[in-house]
Amino acid sequence: MKKQISIIFIIALVTVGCQKQKNKQEKTVEETMASQEGTFGYDLAFLKKYKPVILLTAPDAEKSQAIVVADYQGRVMTSTTSGDSGTSFGWLNYALIKSGAHKPHINALGGEDRFWLSPEGGQFSVYFKKGKPFTFEHWQTPAVIDSEPFEVVSSGSSSVKFRKTTALENNAGTKLNLLIEREVKMLSKTEILEALEVSDLDHLRATAYTSINSITNTGADWNRETGTLGIWILGMFKPSPKTTIVAPFSTEHAAKPLLTSNYFGDIPGDRLVTGNAAVFLKADGKFRSKIGLSPKSAKNVAGSYDAEKGILTIISYDIDEKGEYLKSTWEMHKDPFGGDVLNAYNDGPLEDGSQMGPFYELESSSKTDILKKNEKLVHRHNTFHFEGDKVSLNKISLAVLGVTLDAIEKTF
Repeated sequence: MKKQISIIFIIALVTVGCQKQKNKQEKTVEETMASQEGTFGYDLAFLKKYKPVILLTAPDAEKSQAIVVADYQGRVMTSTTSGDSGTSFGWLNYALIKSGAHKPHINALGGEDRFWLSPEGGQFSVYFKKGKPFTFEHWQTPAVIDSEPFEVVSSGSSSVKFRKTTALENNAGTKLNLLIEREVKMLSKTEILEALEVSDLDHLRATAYTSINSITNTGADWNRETGTLGIWILGMFKPSPKTTIVAPFSTEHAAKPLLTSNYFGDIPGDRLVTGNAAVFLKADGKFRSKIGLSPKSAKNVAGSYDAEKGILTIISYDIDEKGEYLKSTWEMHKDPFGGDVLNAYNDGPLEDGSQMGPFYELESSSKTDILKKNEKLVHRHNTFHFEGDKVSLNKISLAVLGVTLDAIEKTF
C-alpha cells in the first residue's frame, strides 16, 4: 500500500513538473513573440519608452487591447486581438517618435484613430493662415491636433476621456474658440455584434473600439459666410502588396457613386476600380492616391482586407445624407459645404523620392453645423479588426461591406 502511494506521489510530482516546464516554455515562446517587431507587445514596450501610455482592455476579452496616448492628442496608437504576441494593427512612425522632434507642417506619428478638424483647404481652413496660398510650404497642421497633449478627464480599464480648449483662426481671418472632448471605449463582443448587425464571431479573433468626439463653440456664433468646422477622424494602418480598401456606396440618390478621385492627380485603373456596390483602392503603400465619397453616395461603413495576413478591418461612423460636409481640397471653394464624408488614402513616394510611410488611411468626417455659442457637434467613429478562419471572415465582409473576400482579392 505504501509502495503504491509512493508511486502515485512520484507520478504526481513528475506530472506537475512537466506541466510547469510546459508553462515555462509557453511563456518563453510568448515573450519571444512579443519582443518581435510587428507585435502588440513590441509596440507597447516601444511607446512606453517615450510617453506615458493608457492600456485599454475589452470588458469581456483580456487580449483585445488598445494603446492610447494623451500626449498625442488622445489618439489610439494601435490595437490587437491577441495580447502582447498578437498582430499590432496601427502604423507607427518609429523614427519620429524616438527622435522626439517637432517637424514642420505635420508630426506624422501614426496611430489608427486620431482627432483632426475639417476642412483642410479652402476659405474655412485652419491649416493655412489668412491670405496664404494653398501650397505645401504654407500648409501647417494646428498644434492643438498635432503636437499638444490632451488633458485626461477620467480613465478606467476599458475607456478614457479627454478634453482640450483652443482658439484657432481660419483662412478667412475668423477666430474660432473651441472645447474639444473625446472618449475612447473598448467594445465587448456583444457590442461588436450589435454595431455591425452580425450574428456571431465564431472562429474569429476580434478587437474593436469607438471614439466619441465633440467640439463645442465657446466663442462668438458661427455663420456660413465666415466659417465653420467639422470633426475629422483618421486611421493609419500597415499596407501590404495584397491589401485592398473597400468603400461601399449606395445608388439611391445618384446612378453612379459621387466619387472624388483626383486629390493628388488621376489614379490608374490598376489601382482604382468602381464595382457595382463598392469602390476598391489598392493599399500597398507604393502610390500616393486618395479618394472621397459624398454623403449622398457613401454608406456608414468602409474597410480593408489584407489577403496576405488574413486581416479584415472595418470602420463605421455617423453619417447624415442630408447634412452638409466641408470641402477639404486645397483651393478656394465656390461651395465649401459640398465635401466628402468618407476618405481613403494610400501612401506613396513624393516627387523627390521621399516618403512619410508607407501606410494607408481610412477616414471619416462629421457633418458641420452653424454652431451658436455653447452649442456642440458630436461625431462617433468605430474601428474593428478581425483575424481567423477565412470562411468566417467572409461572412463578416459580405454582411457588412457587401462583397466577398474572393471578390476583393480578385480586384487587383
